[in-house]
Amino acid sequence: MSDKETVREKVRQGYAAIAESGGSCCGPAKSCCGGGDNATQLAQSIGYDTEELASLPDGANMGLSCGNPVALASLRPGEVVLDLGSGGGFDVFIAGKKVGPDGRVIGVDMTPEMVGKARKNAAAYRERTGWDNVEFRLGEIEHLPVPDNSVDVVISNCVINLSPDKPQVWREIARVLKPGGRVAVSDLALLQPIPDAVAAMVEALVGCVAGAALVEDTERMAHAAGLTDIRLAKKPGYVDAMTNVNDPLYRRMLEALPAGAKPSDYVVSLEVDARKPDTR
Repeated sequence: MSDKETVREKVRQGYAAIAESGGSCCGPAKSCCGGGDNATQLAQSIGYDTEELASLPDGANMGLSCGNPVALASLRPGEVVLDLGSGGGFDVFIAGKKVGPDGRVIGVDMTPEMVGKARKNAAAYRERTGWDNVEFRLGEIEHLPVPDNSVDVVISNCVINLSPDKPQVWREIARVLKPGGRVAVSDLALLQPIPDAVAAMVEALVGCVAGAALVEDTERMAHAAGLTDIRLAKKPGYVDAMTNVNDPLYRRMLEALPAGAKPSDYVVSLEVDARKPDTR
């Protein structure tokens, strides 16, 4: 798993399976990072509004979130938003309602099956809203199919941890943001290195854990990319909740950890808020 393309392909295969079957990246149960049948409950627990969840196209919420970057971003009407790793379109459709008909939300995902699912969902979104303000592009978050200085806000939800080249992702975020633009990311990060037994689990990689960076490394990468006003907020309750509901991934993690340890000793949901300097 040391080769970047090997890691990327494992992730692509895992999320293709989720898109096609609605099943799990972690096993046969309908759960992935706490999702599946409990997707609505999970989304509500991390701050999504019941009314906005009810307005989503069927199948857009697959329970793959670990935070609420849309709320963190405080989106305004007319803004251009880019969602990294947009999946079935969950945050794109919610963001689309925030920016309104004069704004635009672009979702990028490297999995063709996810992009196909999102584009089907987009038809239902347009029918309900009457707006044509969302789109989905196939691409890798390390090489975004978006021009320089073209986006007001970059959001991402539990995705950057999956990249085998995170510094490049942060450089791409800085590249596509307009001067003064901002980034709002919810991600999983490590409080300390996880044991090798957990890191070797493919489902831990696809389930957002084994590929996560240390909290301090996340801040360093954002700063090195040229972003400023970086603010980090740890949300430990998410991982404890996943353990408590007996999520397959976190159950297996618990079995692989040293005696007396729990997943939240190692993993935390992390909010990252930052800006691109305005040099105009």
